[in-house]
Formats: sequence, C-alpha cells, structure tokens
Amino acid sequence: MIIFKDSNGEVTIAEEQNGLKKISVKPKNNAFIPFRECATNYPLELIELIFQTKGADYLCDEVLRDIDSNYVQRDLAEDLTAYFTAQDFKGKRILDFGCGSGASTMILARMFPDSEIVGIELEEKLLKIAKARLEFYRYDNIEFHTSPNGDELPANIGDFDFVIMSAVYEHLLPDERRAIIPKIWSVIKPDGHFFLNMTPHRWFPIEHHTTGLPLLNYFPSKLAYFVSRKFSKRTNPNESWEVLLRRGIRGATENEILKTLKQTSNTPILLEPSQKNLKDRIDLWYSQLNQKNKVALKKALKTVLKTVKLFSGMTLVPNLSLVFRKEKIRLRD
Repeated sequence: MIIFKDSNGEVTIAEEQNGLKKISVKPKNNAFIPFRECATNYPLELIELIFQTKGADYLCDEVLRDIDSNYVQRDLAEDLTAYFTAQDFKGKRILDFGCGSGASTMILARMFPDSEIVGIELEEKLLKIAKARLEFYRYDNIEFHTSPNGDELPANIGDFDFVIMSAVYEHLLPDERRAIIPKIWSVIKPDGHFFLNMTPHRWFPIEHHTTGLPLLNYFPSKLAYFVSRKFSKRTNPNESWEVLLRRGIRGATENEILKTLKQTSNTPILLEPSQKNLKDRIDLWYSQLNQKNKVALKKALKTVLKTVKLFSGMTLVPNLSLVFRKEKIRLRD
C-alpha cells in the first residue's frame, strides 16, 4: 500500500488482484473532493505525477476524465454524434484546443483512430501529464504542442477540419476570448467546423460550474464575487475575481461567440443537431437526462425551455453544445 499526502487530503493506493490500482482519497479541512475513489491500470509514476500536479482533491477526477466512459467520454460522444457521424471524421485533422492533461485527446484518439489529433495546451505542467498518458497508451495519431500564451496559437500547426474546445471556453479570460477565438477560426478549413461543449450557459439560473449557487449568473461582478466567497463551499475566500474567472465562474452564450466570429472574413453558420432525430439543442439536452426518475418534471422543464426559446430565441440549457460551420468565401461574378 502506498500513501500520498498534501494539504487537501490523504491518498491511499492499493494493488488489486486484477492488476488495477484502487485509489482512495480522505479529505482534510473539509476540502471539496468530487470523486473520492477510482481504480486504474495507470502506472504508479503517472498516478504520482497527477497527484503532484492536481493534488489529492482532484486526483480521481483527473483519472476518471480519461477512463470513465460515463464522464468526459459520454459528454463528448453524445454531443459530437448529435451533429456528425463517425465517417465525417475519417482521415481528418482535429485540433483539441486547451487539451489540458490530455484526457479529451485520448478519448478523441480512441473515437477516431483514422484521424490526426493535435492537442494544444498553455500550461506545461498539464502537458506533462498528457505526454505521460500518450507514452502509456502509445497512440500513433496524437501530437502535442504548447501555446506561447493565452491568446496565441503555436506557429506552423497547419489547418484543421475540426476544432474541438471541450470544457475550455469558460476558463478563458474576457480579453483572451476576444483575441484567441478569431485565431482559432483562422486555422479552420473552409466548410470545416468549430465544436464547443461543456461550457456553462451564462444566463442559466444556477451557476453550477464553479460555485453551485443559484442566481449568481444574474449578479454584477462585484456582488457575484462577494456572494461566491461567502456562501460557496467550492471557493476559497482568498481567491481573487480573476482566479474565479479563470476557474470558469462566468460561462458564455452562443451570441457572444457568434459576435466574435462575425468580425472575421468567413461567415459562421450556427448549426442545430441533426442526428438521432434531434431538432435543436433543447432536444439534445433532454436526450442526455436520466429517463428513469422524475420524468414528468423533466418533460415539464423541456416544455418551459421550448417556450422560452419560442418567445426569446434563447436556448437556455445548462451547458452549451455548439457547432459553427465556416462558410466558404463566395466570389462575386
């Protein structure tokens, strides 16, 4: 048995008879820990690297992002297959922007083994985990690059058929959003696609991503900062507003992103889900709910959201799942 400790918790790693390593986390000082147990066939060196980088509190969360088919993989697969078929990705170049520790990149490599996956990340310490994961899996369709800063892309990375930004946009600061999105758009091929998901809706009644507090999305910044520090168990009272912005306390809307993209030369076309008999993003959200309990309540909420969309034009679901197609520039006769 191996034990790691830090200020947020104590980690116990036990080798099981099936070869898996069972990881258990005991929190300290009422630390928020999303997952306290997990099991993996990762080598001990990779587990320790994740612990050193992410801490005891987010060790299992990071492991499960890669290996749990009901976590990041489910969100990516269900959202992507609402817009595209597997054939659409065959032989294509895919940019995983903000790939972090590489969990999403590994998932994409498994989903689309005939595609070329390029992961880009700003933080070297996260890329170190991503590269260690790649060494463990030995996938041959992945490469990683380091972003020079938060609003630039690495040089000479080429063009892409798809750019995927999964659970990333909310972590960009406002100035970074306005600067980097046009640059990402510029490396998408004509008729290529920009896919964004798992970013919380800026106007959803519950700020579920960072604080878990209701109505916080409607508060001005100073009041939101005060309330989040005082009433949320997920935040540290010593965190600055910029740190909370970096953690994702302010989500986004499709109109915010469209406004930025429309300043470029290629017109962005916002698509609606078209696969699996889905008609819009409310249908997509509803299809991913557990249909075994509170079915009547969920149907009623779906009706409310459809009504809101009918009268306001807003698709008010908890998380954005958006696809923008880059229209070719049409030359006039």
